[in-house]
Amino acid sequence: MAKRRKTSAKQSTRPPIERMLRIHNLIKGGSHPNAARLARELEVTTKTIYRDIAFMRDRMELPVEFEPAYNGYHYIEEVGQFPTVKITEGELFALMVAEKAMQQYRGTNFEKPLLSAFRKVTEGLTDTISFNLDDFDSSISFRTSAEPVLNLDVIDALAKAAANKRQLRFNYRKPGATEAEPRVVDPYHLANINSEWFLFAHCHLRNDIRTFTPARIKGMVETGVTFEPPEGFSLEERLRGSFAIVTGDEEQEIVIRFNELVADYIREKKWHPTQQQRDLENGGLELTMHLTSLSEVQRWVMNWCGNAQVISPPELAKSVREAAEKIIETSG
Repeated sequence: MAKRRKTSAKQSTRPPIERMLRIHNLIKGGSHPNAARLARELEVTTKTIYRDIAFMRDRMELPVEFEPAYNGYHYIEEVGQFPTVKITEGELFALMVAEKAMQQYRGTNFEKPLLSAFRKVTEGLTDTISFNLDDFDSSISFRTSAEPVLNLDVIDALAKAAANKRQLRFNYRKPGATEAEPRVVDPYHLANINSEWFLFAHCHLRNDIRTFTPARIKGMVETGVTFEPPEGFSLEERLRGSFAIVTGDEEQEIVIRFNELVADYIREKKWHPTQQQRDLENGGLELTMHLTSLSEVQRWVMNWCGNAQVISPPELAKSVREAAEKIIETSG
């Protein structure tokens, strides 16, 4: 069995919440410790002890007072459990799942701040909960079949530029193009969608909001110009009509029927906010969505290898059929 965290070798490296727990236990023990004694035992300055005592009294509402007769601190009322963070085993389990999920960022620029934030949360958990972490570690993991190839410096620079509203200049190669072209953009939002990163930015060349894939960005520099995103910009609203990231102008109703071989896989996921499902008598499923672009859903239908039938619109059915014929032609 394991505790949630390990204790540091030196008292001075203890997090404040643990140090205050030690102070609490010494005061509650009735030995009337003063600041000098507490500073020696915890290997910190008396100034730190005064600050901890003030926090315990003013923020934690512990009834601690200095008693001149004993030249030390005591509680003027009965105090039970130290008022630290209380957590259930279910909440601890969720925290551990989150820690496992963070492993996908190991080795990236996000690892250090993520682990630092996670450590700050768990340092406040002072009670031991019966939980076998070894069993947990070997029973749950996060994996992906196609891990994106990332330039971590580019991702980090894009995130900082978007957060600080700094304009960027870079060379960008569109899919299928052989040459990159210079772009100047105002980065509005960096999003991870289906495990892939995308930058949504106002492109000054196109005078419109465009989507950029970080892997195709080269030679990025800040222009020194800052900007303000347009009032009311919302990535959620922008992507409402997309199946993933591609949007169009006109909304269309998409109806696809899946046979009994794959219907359960469709039922088990939320594919789009507008989706509606209807069970069919043969065990199949009919899925309806409202999208403004057909390109991404066309590729998705192809992934089901003939177990999906497009009912509408006709343009989608035609594009799937033509793509299937091209595959047969090139494979023959």
